[in-house]
Amino acid sequence: MTNQTISHMTAAAVLSATLAGCAADPGPAPAVTPGPQGTPGSAQGCKADKMEDSALIGKTESEATALLAGCRWRIGERDGEQFMGTMDYWEDRRTLGIANGKVTWVKRG
Repeated sequence: MTNQTISHMTAAAVLSATLAGCAADPGPAPAVTPGPQGTPGSAQGCKADKMEDSALIGKTESEATALLAGCRWRIGERDGEQFMGTMDYWEDRRTLGIANGKVTWVKRG
C-alpha cells in the first residue's frame, strides 16, 4: 500500500468514528416543567379574586401559589432576576415580584 492510500484509509476511519460518536443516542430529553403562570377556569375557582391584590404581599411564594390556583398569574421577578413577560394584556392576570421567598409586589395585566 502506498502512503497516500494509508492516509485516505486513516482519514476515513477517523471520519467514521467521529460520525458514530455524533449519532449516539443521548437518551430521553429531560422533562420540561411548566412555567409559573396559572390558568383560569379551574373547578375550585380563584381564591385570590375574592381579596385585594395587596393581600398577596408578604405571603410566601407557596402560599401565594395556592391562592392563585385557577387564576392567570406569572412571576415577573425573583430575587432581583427579571423574567421575560409578554406584550399581551390580560386584565385578570397578576404578575408577582418575589424576594427571599415572599411576594413583594403584585401588578395586573
